[in-house]
Amino acid sequence: MTHSHPPMDRRRFLQTSAALAATAAVSQTAPAADDPFGGFIVGVQSYSFRKFTLEQALKRTQDLGLKYAEFYRGHIPTDSSPEKLNVAKKLCAEYGVTPIAFGVERFSKNTDANKKLFDFAAALGVKHISADPDPDSFDSLDKLVSEYKITIAIHPHGPVGKGMHRWPSAEAIMKAVEKHDERIGTCLDTGHLIRSAQLGEKLDPVEQIKVMGKRNFGLHLKDHDNKRKTDVPFGDPTGVLDVAGVLKALKDVKFTGYIALEYEANESNPSPDLEKCVAFFKESVKKVG
Repeated sequence: MTHSHPPMDRRRFLQTSAALAATAAVSQTAPAADDPFGGFIVGVQSYSFRKFTLEQALKRTQDLGLKYAEFYRGHIPTDSSPEKLNVAKKLCAEYGVTPIAFGVERFSKNTDANKKLFDFAAALGVKHISADPDPDSFDSLDKLVSEYKITIAIHPHGPVGKGMHRWPSAEAIMKAVEKHDERIGTCLDTGHLIRSAQLGEKLDPVEQIKVMGKRNFGLHLKDHDNKRKTDVPFGDPTGVLDVAGVLKALKDVKFTGYIALEYEANESNPSPDLEKCVAFFKESVKKVG
Protein backbone atom coordinates (compact mmCIF):
# COMPACT_ATOMS: atom_id res chain seq x y z
CA MET A 1 0.00 0.00 0.00
CA THR A 2 1.46 3.36 -0.99
CA HIS A 3 0.18 5.60 1.78
CA SER A 4 2.71 8.29 2.75
CA HIS A 5 2.85 9.65 6.26
CA PRO A 6 1.76 13.28 6.62
CA PRO A 7 4.21 15.55 8.42
CA MET A 8 3.97 15.22 12.19
CA ASP A 9 2.37 18.63 12.74
CA ARG A 10 -0.21 17.85 10.09
CA ARG A 11 -0.87 14.46 11.61
CA ARG A 12 -1.43 16.01 15.03
CA PHE A 13 -3.82 18.49 13.45
CA LEU A 14 -5.72 15.70 11.71
CA GLN A 15 -5.89 13.62 14.88
CA THR A 16 -7.15 16.64 16.83
CA SER A 17 -9.77 17.23 14.16
CA ALA A 18 -10.74 13.57 14.39
CA ALA A 19 -11.10 13.79 18.15
CA LEU A 20 -13.35 16.83 17.86
CA ALA A 21 -15.46 15.12 15.21
CA ALA A 22 -15.76 12.02 17.37
CA THR A 23 -16.81 14.11 20.37
CA ALA A 24 -19.49 15.73 18.25
CA ALA A 25 -20.63 12.31 17.03
CA VAL A 26 -20.83 10.87 20.53
CA SER A 27 -22.79 13.88 21.79
CA GLN A 28 -25.51 12.99 19.29
CA THR A 29 -26.03 9.50 20.73
CA ALA A 30 -27.94 10.44 23.89
CA PRO A 31 -31.36 8.88 23.24
CA ALA A 32 -33.65 11.86 22.91
CA ALA A 33 -37.32 11.07 23.35
CA ASP A 34 -37.97 11.68 19.66
CA ASP A 35 -34.93 9.74 18.37
CA PRO A 36 -36.36 7.15 15.92
CA PHE A 37 -33.15 5.12 16.26
CA GLY A 38 -33.47 4.73 20.03
CA GLY A 39 -30.07 6.20 20.86
CA PHE A 40 -28.17 3.83 18.58
CA ILE A 41 -25.59 5.22 16.15
CA VAL A 42 -27.07 3.94 12.88
CA GLY A 43 -25.54 4.38 9.47
CA VAL A 44 -24.81 2.45 6.31
CA GLN A 45 -21.88 0.33 5.14
CA SER A 46 -20.98 2.17 1.97
CA TYR A 47 -20.25 -1.14 0.24
CA SER A 48 -24.04 -1.31 -0.19
CA PHE A 49 -23.56 1.49 -2.75
CA ARG A 50 -20.46 0.01 -4.41
CA LYS A 51 -21.84 0.67 -7.90
CA PHE A 52 -22.00 4.40 -7.16
CA THR A 53 -19.50 7.21 -6.66
CA LEU A 54 -18.79 8.54 -3.17
CA GLU A 55 -21.05 11.53 -3.73
CA GLN A 56 -23.86 9.36 -5.10
CA ALA A 57 -23.49 7.05 -2.08
CA LEU A 58 -23.64 10.01 0.30
CA LYS A 59 -26.76 11.36 -1.42
CA ARG A 60 -28.46 7.97 -1.05
CA THR A 61 -27.38 7.73 2.60
CA GLN A 62 -28.85 11.20 3.22
CA ASP A 63 -32.07 10.18 1.44
CA LEU A 64 -32.37 7.23 3.85
CA GLY A 65 -32.27 9.67 6.77
CA LEU A 66 -28.96 8.23 8.01
CA LYS A 67 -26.20 10.44 9.39
CA TYR A 68 -23.33 7.96 9.72
CA ALA A 69 -21.40 5.63 7.45
CA GLU A 70 -18.77 2.96 7.61
CA PHE A 71 -16.82 3.53 4.43
CA TYR A 72 -14.91 1.00 2.40
CA ARG A 73 -11.84 1.68 0.31
CA GLY A 74 -13.78 1.64 -2.95
CA HIS A 75 -15.27 4.99 -1.90
CA ILE A 76 -12.34 6.45 0.04
CA PRO A 77 -9.04 4.79 -0.95
CA THR A 78 -6.59 4.24 1.90
CA ASP A 79 -3.78 5.74 -0.19
CA SER A 80 -5.66 9.01 -0.73
CA SER A 81 -3.48 12.12 -0.63
CA PRO A 82 -4.29 14.60 2.18
CA GLU A 83 -5.93 16.81 -0.47
CA LYS A 84 -8.18 14.02 -1.79
CA LEU A 85 -9.04 12.94 1.73
CA ASN A 86 -10.09 16.50 2.58
CA VAL A 87 -12.32 16.55 -0.52
CA ALA A 88 -13.98 13.34 0.69
CA LYS A 89 -14.44 14.75 4.21
CA LYS A 90 -15.97 17.95 2.83
CA LEU A 91 -18.42 15.88 0.76
CA CYS A 92 -19.39 13.94 3.88
CA ALA A 93 -20.01 17.19 5.75
CA GLU A 94 -22.00 18.58 2.81
CA TYR A 95 -24.38 15.61 2.96
CA GLY A 96 -24.48 15.49 6.75
CA VAL A 97 -22.85 12.06 6.98
CA THR A 98 -20.25 11.44 9.70
CA PRO A 99 -17.57 8.80 8.99
CA ILE A 100 -17.85 6.51 12.03
CA ALA A 101 -15.85 3.50 10.86
CA PHE A 102 -13.81 2.13 7.97
CA GLY A 103 -13.31 -1.36 6.60
CA VAL A 104 -13.08 -4.22 6.19
CA GLU A 105 -9.26 -4.07 6.28
CA ARG A 106 -6.65 -6.78 6.65
CA PHE A 107 -3.83 -6.47 9.19
CA SER A 108 -0.55 -8.40 9.49
CA LYS A 109 2.33 -8.46 11.96
CA ASN A 110 3.94 -5.62 9.93
CA THR A 111 3.50 -2.69 12.31
CA ASP A 112 4.66 -0.12 9.74
CA ALA A 113 1.96 -1.20 7.28
CA ASN A 114 -0.63 -1.36 10.08
CA LYS A 115 0.36 2.11 11.28
CA LYS A 116 -0.35 3.57 7.84
CA LEU A 117 -3.92 2.28 8.07
CA PHE A 118 -4.29 3.79 11.54
CA ASP A 119 -2.88 7.12 10.27
CA PHE A 120 -5.48 7.03 7.51
CA ALA A 121 -8.30 6.20 9.93
CA ALA A 122 -7.24 9.00 12.28
CA ALA A 123 -7.12 11.48 9.39
CA LEU A 124 -10.59 10.39 8.24
CA GLY A 125 -11.84 10.85 11.79
CA VAL A 126 -13.22 7.37 12.46
CA LYS A 127 -13.13 5.60 15.83
CA HIS A 128 -13.40 2.02 14.56
CA ILE A 129 -11.77 -0.13 11.88
CA SER A 130 -13.64 -3.28 10.90
CA ALA A 131 -10.96 -5.83 10.27
CA ASP A 132 -9.82 -9.25 9.09
CA PRO A 133 -6.52 -9.48 10.98
CA ASP A 134 -3.92 -12.21 10.57
CA PRO A 135 -3.67 -14.32 13.75
CA ASP A 136 -0.10 -13.08 14.33
CA SER A 137 -1.07 -9.39 14.11
CA PHE A 138 -2.38 -8.88 17.65
CA ASP A 139 0.86 -7.82 19.35
CA SER A 140 1.20 -5.08 16.74
CA LEU A 141 -2.47 -4.12 17.05
CA ASP A 142 -2.21 -3.94 20.87
CA LYS A 143 0.25 -1.06 20.52
CA LEU A 144 -1.71 0.75 17.82
CA VAL A 145 -5.18 0.67 19.42
CA SER A 146 -3.58 2.05 22.58
CA GLU A 147 -1.70 4.80 20.72
CA TYR A 148 -4.55 5.90 18.44
CA LYS A 149 -7.57 5.11 20.65
CA ILE A 150 -9.18 3.50 17.61
CA THR A 151 -10.79 0.08 18.01
CA ILE A 152 -10.19 -2.99 15.87
CA ALA A 153 -13.52 -4.70 15.19
CA ILE A 154 -12.97 -8.19 13.77
CA HIS A 155 -15.51 -9.09 11.11
CA PRO A 156 -16.65 -12.72 10.69
CA HIS A 157 -17.45 -13.54 7.09
CA GLY A 158 -19.37 -16.82 7.27
CA PRO A 159 -18.91 -19.40 4.50
CA VAL A 160 -16.03 -18.78 2.11
CA GLY A 161 -15.97 -21.32 -0.70
CA LYS A 162 -16.48 -24.77 0.82
CA GLY A 163 -15.26 -23.78 4.27
CA MET A 164 -15.79 -21.16 6.95
CA HIS A 165 -13.95 -17.83 7.14
CA ARG A 166 -10.94 -17.83 9.48
CA TRP A 167 -12.93 -15.76 11.97
CA PRO A 168 -16.18 -17.76 11.84
CA SER A 169 -17.84 -16.85 15.13
CA ALA A 170 -17.83 -14.75 18.28
CA GLU A 171 -16.34 -17.71 20.18
CA ALA A 172 -13.36 -17.90 17.81
CA ILE A 173 -12.82 -14.14 17.96
CA MET A 174 -13.11 -13.95 21.76
CA LYS A 175 -10.62 -16.78 22.20
CA ALA A 176 -8.12 -14.89 20.03
CA VAL A 177 -8.55 -11.46 21.65
CA GLU A 178 -9.36 -12.11 25.32
CA LYS A 179 -5.74 -11.66 26.45
CA HIS A 180 -5.20 -8.60 24.26
CA ASP A 181 -6.10 -4.92 24.57
CA GLU A 182 -9.82 -4.48 25.31
CA ARG A 183 -10.07 -2.17 22.27
CA ILE A 184 -9.71 -5.25 20.04
CA GLY A 185 -13.14 -6.82 19.63
CA THR A 186 -15.66 -7.42 16.92
CA CYS A 187 -17.96 -6.05 14.27
CA LEU A 188 -20.32 -8.99 13.95
CA ASP A 189 -22.29 -9.39 10.73
CA THR A 190 -25.79 -10.79 11.22
CA GLY A 191 -26.09 -11.74 7.56
CA HIS A 192 -22.87 -13.76 7.55
CA LEU A 193 -23.80 -15.40 10.85
CA ILE A 194 -27.09 -16.47 9.26
CA ARG A 195 -25.24 -17.68 6.14
CA SER A 196 -23.18 -20.03 8.30
CA ALA A 197 -26.19 -22.38 8.36
CA GLN A 198 -25.37 -23.17 4.73
CA LEU A 199 -22.43 -25.18 6.12
CA GLY A 200 -24.34 -26.59 9.06
CA GLU A 201 -23.22 -23.94 11.60
CA LYS A 202 -26.17 -22.46 13.51
CA LEU A 203 -24.98 -19.11 14.84
CA ASP A 204 -27.69 -17.04 16.52
CA PRO A 205 -26.81 -13.32 16.20
CA VAL A 206 -28.37 -12.58 19.61
CA GLU A 207 -26.22 -15.20 21.36
CA GLN A 208 -23.12 -14.12 19.42
CA ILE A 209 -23.56 -10.55 20.67
CA LYS A 210 -23.78 -11.85 24.25
CA VAL A 211 -20.52 -13.80 23.82
CA MET A 212 -18.63 -10.63 22.83
CA GLY A 213 -20.15 -8.47 25.58
CA LYS A 214 -18.31 -5.17 25.93
CA ARG A 215 -16.08 -6.06 22.97
CA ASN A 216 -18.90 -5.40 20.48
CA PHE A 217 -17.72 -2.23 18.71
CA GLY A 218 -19.72 -2.39 15.51
CA LEU A 219 -22.42 -4.44 13.82
CA HIS A 220 -23.21 -5.03 10.16
CA LEU A 221 -26.97 -5.48 10.27
CA LYS A 222 -28.59 -7.42 7.47
CA ASP A 223 -30.95 -10.36 6.92
CA HIS A 224 -30.38 -13.27 4.53
CA ASP A 225 -32.43 -15.93 2.78
CA ASN A 226 -30.28 -19.07 2.77
CA LYS A 227 -32.46 -20.87 0.22
CA ARG A 228 -31.99 -18.20 -2.44
CA LYS A 229 -28.61 -17.16 -1.00
CA THR A 230 -29.44 -13.48 -1.10
CA ASP A 231 -29.89 -10.60 1.34
CA VAL A 232 -33.50 -9.63 1.97
CA PRO A 233 -35.04 -6.55 3.64
CA PHE A 234 -35.86 -6.75 7.35
CA GLY A 235 -39.34 -8.18 7.80
CA ASP A 236 -39.28 -10.12 4.54
CA PRO A 237 -41.11 -13.46 4.99
CA THR A 238 -38.05 -15.36 3.71
CA GLY A 239 -35.73 -13.72 6.25
CA VAL A 240 -34.92 -14.97 9.74
CA LEU A 241 -33.30 -12.06 11.57
CA ASP A 242 -34.89 -11.01 14.87
CA VAL A 243 -34.06 -7.31 14.64
CA ALA A 244 -35.74 -6.41 17.95
CA GLY A 245 -33.91 -9.31 19.65
CA VAL A 246 -30.59 -8.04 18.29
CA LEU A 247 -31.27 -4.50 19.54
CA LYS A 248 -32.26 -5.81 22.98
CA ALA A 249 -29.05 -7.88 23.15
CA LEU A 250 -27.01 -4.78 22.24
CA LYS A 251 -28.71 -2.81 25.02
CA ASP A 252 -28.10 -5.66 27.47
CA VAL A 253 -24.33 -5.54 26.81
CA LYS A 254 -24.40 -1.71 27.04
CA PHE A 255 -23.36 -1.32 23.40
CA THR A 256 -21.97 2.12 22.52
CA GLY A 257 -20.61 1.30 19.06
CA TYR A 258 -22.15 1.75 15.63
CA ILE A 259 -24.69 -0.18 13.58
CA ALA A 260 -24.06 -0.20 9.83
CA LEU A 261 -27.01 -1.29 7.72
CA GLU A 262 -25.61 -3.31 4.85
CA TYR A 263 -27.34 -4.70 1.79
CA GLU A 264 -25.43 -6.71 -0.78
CA ALA A 265 -28.36 -7.60 -3.10
CA ASN A 266 -29.79 -5.40 -5.87
CA GLU A 267 -26.45 -3.63 -6.17
CA SER A 268 -27.62 -1.41 -9.03
CA ASN A 269 -30.47 -0.01 -6.89
CA PRO A 270 -30.36 -1.08 -3.22
CA SER A 271 -32.11 2.03 -1.88
CA PRO A 272 -35.73 0.75 -1.97
CA ASP A 273 -34.78 -2.33 0.07
CA LEU A 274 -32.65 -0.24 2.43
CA GLU A 275 -35.63 2.08 2.93
CA LYS A 276 -37.61 -0.95 4.10
CA CYS A 277 -34.76 -1.86 6.46
CA VAL A 278 -34.67 1.64 7.98
CA ALA A 279 -38.45 1.64 8.50
CA PHE A 280 -38.39 -1.83 10.07
CA PHE A 281 -35.47 -0.83 12.31
CA LYS A 282 -37.46 2.13 13.64
CA GLU A 283 -40.44 -0.12 14.38
CA SER A 284 -38.15 -2.60 16.13
CA VAL A 285 -36.74 0.18 18.34
CA LYS A 286 -40.28 0.81 19.63
CA LYS A 287 -40.59 -2.84 20.66
CA VAL A 288 -37.34 -2.73 22.61
CA GLY A 289 -38.22 0.50 24.42
